Amino acid sequence: MMAAGSAVRSDAGGGAPAAPSAEPRQAPPRQFLRTVAPTGRARPFSRDEIIVSKTDARGVITYANDVFLRVAQMEEETAIGAPHSIVRHPDMPRCVFKLLWDRISAGEEVFAYVLNLAASGDHYWVLAHVTPSWDAAGRIIGHHSTRRAPSETAVKAAAALYATLKKAEDAAPDKAAATAAGAAALDRILKEKGVGYDAFVFSL
Repeated sequence: MMAAGSAVRSDAGGGAPAAPSAEPRQAPPRQFLRTVAPTGRARPFSRDEIIVSKTDARGVITYANDVFLRVAQMEEETAIGAPHSIVRHPDMPRCVFKLLWDRISAGEEVFAYVLNLAASGDHYWVLAHVTPSWDAAGRIIGHHSTRRAPSETAVKAAAALYATLKKAEDAAPDKAAATAAGAAALDRILKEKGVGYDAFVFSL
């Protein structure tokens, strides 16, 4: 899948600098970005744009394209070197991230609807496609993610599902139990629908 938009930085450090955005990006301290309160305002981006990022094997951002930076309202120096969880929205179920991490750690690609949080506290939904990156010896050394704007129908369905999963997680006594509770709820819902996870995602 080809990335749309201008690349801000390549893995080798080359590439042309990003064109200035009409809207100033915000660059508060990273610890603030990870705890910013959601505003409830949606931050849309075009259906023909693609958000692209790369991370190392630990999930630390090594590359972010201009669309990523503009939509997340970050400067490049804020994003590069930060954990990808810097854009994690508190309404996202833990079990979805565990499913994603388990898949890519096993060398598989994964698609997921994800609710992200911009630096201002605004949110944006994406349909993410995440794949592992390997070195010459066949070892996973990082991850590559492309994200598109999903349809309103898909967002409504994903939001309803995630609210159910988050409710199950919030009732658990700790993080590990929360992840397990969310995963159990997701498994139960998929069994009731008679579909697997991938089939469900592609059906939205």
